[in-house]
Amino acid sequence: MSPTRAHEARRRRENPRTGELSLAEAPSTGHGPIVRPYGDTTGDGMVQVSFTLPLPHDKRAEGAAIRLAHQMGIEPALLVHAKAIGPDFTFFVVYGPVKHVVDIRAIDIVEREFELLSSKEVNTAIRKHLRRKLVVVGACIGTDAHTVGIDAILNIKGFAGEKGLEYYRELAVHNLGAQVSIPELVNAAYDLKADAVLVSQVVTQKDAHLHNTTAMSAAFREAFPAGQVPHLVVGGPRFEEGSAPSLGVDRIFGRGTTPGEVASYLVHALVDPTTPQRTRKAKSA
Repeated sequence: MSPTRAHEARRRRENPRTGELSLAEAPSTGHGPIVRPYGDTTGDGMVQVSFTLPLPHDKRAEGAAIRLAHQMGIEPALLVHAKAIGPDFTFFVVYGPVKHVVDIRAIDIVEREFELLSSKEVNTAIRKHLRRKLVVVGACIGTDAHTVGIDAILNIKGFAGEKGLEYYRELAVHNLGAQVSIPELVNAAYDLKADAVLVSQVVTQKDAHLHNTTAMSAAFREAFPAGQVPHLVVGGPRFEEGSAPSLGVDRIFGRGTTPGEVASYLVHALVDPTTPQRTRKAKSA
C-alpha cells in the first residue's frame, strides 16, 4: 500500500468524517454493521437511479434531472441516459455517489413464525385436527387482471418447483379468477363457507392495492358476524411486510412466496396452532 493510501486508511479508522464509512466498523472484507452502496470499489457509495420528468427532452430537462439527483444526495451526478417518452416526458438514468450509510443493526426483520411443512404433513394435520377439508377461496379483486400470482399459489402446476394448493387433498380450493368485485368475493366466501380468502394484488398505481385491500377487509367484517370472518390473506410484490394490521387483514405475503409457505401458514393459523414444530438446522452462511 502506498504511503498516501496508508495515511487515508488510518484517518478513516481513527477519525472518519460525518457520513463516511469507518474502516474500524467495516473492514476490507466489506462486512460490518455500517454499509454503503458498492459500485466500482467497496464503500464508494455509487448508485444508479432512474426516473421520469414531465418535460420534453432538451438541455433544460437534462439540467433538471442533474439538479434533482443533487437534491437526492447524488453528487457529482453523471447523466448516463436520457430518452424522450412522447413529446412531453423524458426518462433519465443517473449514476453517482451518495454519502449516506446504513446501520444494519437498526433494521427490523419480520421473521417467519411458522414451520414449513411438506404436503403430506399439511394433509395429515388438516385431516387429524380439522376433520374436514379446509376451504380456500382465491381471487384478484377490483380491476386487477394479473392472475399470475394467484394462479402460482392455487393452480396445481404451482410455482418454484412446488405444486399449488389444488394439489393438497385436504384443501378445497376455489379460484374465482381476475377482476372479481368485492361483493362477489364476499358472497362466494359466504356460500362456500370459506375458512380462508386469498387475494392477489399486482396493480399498484395510485396505491390501488392498498385501497382494494382495506375495502375488502371492511366488507368482510360488515358481512360476517364477529369471530366468523374468514382468514384474510393478501399477497403481491408491493406490499410491505408487517402491514397486515393497518390494512385490516390477517396476513401479508410478498414477492417470491411459494405455495408451500401459504399451505404451511394456513395450517399454523387455522388448523392446530399447538402443533409441535420440527427442529431445523440453520443454513450455513
